[in-house]
Amino acid sequence: MKNIALISTGGTIAGSGRMSEYEAGTLDVRSIIDSIPEIKSLANLKLFPLCSKDSNDITEKDWLALRDLCHQLEKDPSIDGIVITHGTDTFEETAFFLNLTLQNRKPVVMTGAMRPASAVSADGPMNLYEAVSLASHPNAYKAGVLAVFADTIYSARDLVKTNSLKTNAFDMGEYGALGFMRDEHVYFENMPYRKHTCESLFAHLEYSQLPRVGIFYVHAGADPQLLRYMLDHYDGIVLAGSGAGNYSNAIKTVVEEYDGPCRIVRSSRLLEGAVFESKIFDPEQKTIPSFKLSPHKARILLMVALVYTQDLEKLKMIFETY
Repeated sequence: MKNIALISTGGTIAGSGRMSEYEAGTLDVRSIIDSIPEIKSLANLKLFPLCSKDSNDITEKDWLALRDLCHQLEKDPSIDGIVITHGTDTFEETAFFLNLTLQNRKPVVMTGAMRPASAVSADGPMNLYEAVSLASHPNAYKAGVLAVFADTIYSARDLVKTNSLKTNAFDMGEYGALGFMRDEHVYFENMPYRKHTCESLFAHLEYSQLPRVGIFYVHAGADPQLLRYMLDHYDGIVLAGSGAGNYSNAIKTVVEEYDGPCRIVRSSRLLEGAVFESKIFDPEQKTIPSFKLSPHKARILLMVALVYTQDLEKLKMIFETY
């Protein structure tokens, strides 16, 4: 059998209480494993508790600690793959950060739950069972960071949480999932295309801390003074624009007048579509189009990209590539 490292960070999968009222990250992951006796026939599990948090409390320091631990386990010849349990609210952000910055070739699979461990028909045990199965599968090797929820295999780059109630709360939009699970059986239909993990430029950088990047949410009457403040106090800003990365003339004036070091990415608050260069909203081409990345994923890519370069044209190429 494979030897799988299980890194626990808390989240709903380790939560206790009723479905409508529970506290995340209160249970030891061992109690969840004990509720799945069949998991012992899949792999030998080695437990690595990293933290026990609601995912809303996960910080950039936690990302870096998780990255360091994954690198230690990658170098350990006794470990064949890694499973990470994580809360669902910021799940896709942690997953995307790891997908960009890990040097791992061994499988890295993330999972969690929408129902706490103490709820009726908790979904965490099955998700964990299938995540261990996937981390043991040869096709997960060098596939980047993967995720398993509700019998479905996702890529970390395109995964998005779309529902606050249902157990199948995640989706990959118009491109579809990578595959599916049936109990311990793995069925891949697609594989990630974009650069990730050991192929990523950002996997080979060192991060003592990450640049400060914020998100400015565009809405009717959005305050341009707030954007001015953010440009003066952040290393990078992501504009969560309306439509295809659009905003008011007042916001455009702020962008056009700004000549400081803060880099600006134009993204969209919509779930579907893409953001490209625009001669209307960015006539001086001061911003970086996010293409398909959501505002919060564009923020993560900008954070790691700024460690590598502040050159505007290079940053534009990075967003087109990743």
